[in-house]
Amino acid sequence: MSWSLIPAARYGEHAEDWAALNVAGPAAALLAPEFVQPLLTEFGNGSEQLALWRQPDGRIGVMTLLTARKPGVWETFQPSQAPVTLWLERDGAVAPDGLPELLQALMRALPGKPLLLGVTQRDPAVHPQPLAHARLEITPYIDTARISLTGSFAEFWEKRGKNLRTNMKKQRNKLQKEEITPRMEVSRLPQQMAAAVDDFGRLESAGWKAGEGTAIHAGNAQGRFYRSMLENMARQGKARVYRYWFDQRLVAMNICVEGDDSLVILKTTYDESLGGQYTPAFLLLEEICQQLYAERRLRGLEFYGKVMEWHTRWSDDIRTLYHINSYRWSGLRRLHQLWQQRRRVAAAPQPE
Repeated sequence: MSWSLIPAARYGEHAEDWAALNVAGPAAALLAPEFVQPLLTEFGNGSEQLALWRQPDGRIGVMTLLTARKPGVWETFQPSQAPVTLWLERDGAVAPDGLPELLQALMRALPGKPLLLGVTQRDPAVHPQPLAHARLEITPYIDTARISLTGSFAEFWEKRGKNLRTNMKKQRNKLQKEEITPRMEVSRLPQQMAAAVDDFGRLESAGWKAGEGTAIHAGNAQGRFYRSMLENMARQGKARVYRYWFDQRLVAMNICVEGDDSLVILKTTYDESLGGQYTPAFLLLEEICQQLYAERRLRGLEFYGKVMEWHTRWSDDIRTLYHINSYRWSGLRRLHQLWQQRRRVAAAPQPE
């Protein structure tokens, strides 16, 4: 097994290889170079490494991005704006029982010969969970939901709970009674993305995220990332920003990217000043679903966030993302697990 390490600052030189591996595999929007490069630009610290593994026939079988977390520990580059692990592998390149040795070889190739290598936020729909191994620790990360777009919207809507359907109907009747016209607008062109990110930032900054300093705006790294990424994706016809209006009032927005078979909702914001009388984000989601079912082109609508109660009203399709820790020695894994167990016991509330 042969691994090569290249400074991730040179990622652009290898973007075509990365894109080819993605197209040959999951064809995932979140693994497209147009998504990955802005992540490195805005959230990398310059120490990241691009790792390539070549098969015996010389073809690239695996590519991933790695960063040193602390002495002795490396992990996949995983800024919070990336919902899944930045790891690509050619179909059939890694045998079902071959991942442990592949990760061991990667650890031997990394600077400092780390004791632990973490591969974070793997999606079982893209990377099936590996077989158990003495030097691997597999831990659940979060449950995430998707809406399957098979069948018709009417069939999908009929399966939703009565409370959701009734609530949406009441809101639309209330809008009609108050002579408010709801309207969904979709932006897909590169030249539309800067204004879309600005609008999203203004709406988000009016809500609770402004107080925490996590809202998007044009001058921060988040704003620069989303604008650059969306412009890149839009040039490939893979970006959608949805705005939802009550007459001329902007009340909700979704930032989305599109893969070969799925649309991914990356960010949602809404006008919190509406209080409890309307849920514009749900009204928008309903119309997005209607549109996607009518298109009959994509197979799923992905949320890729931690499942909340409201997700379960919209979807029954839930799966668990997971982490992998690869240890240099099996004994080190057992020691680490014992240390983690003791930390949990120490942190637990003590009986009075």
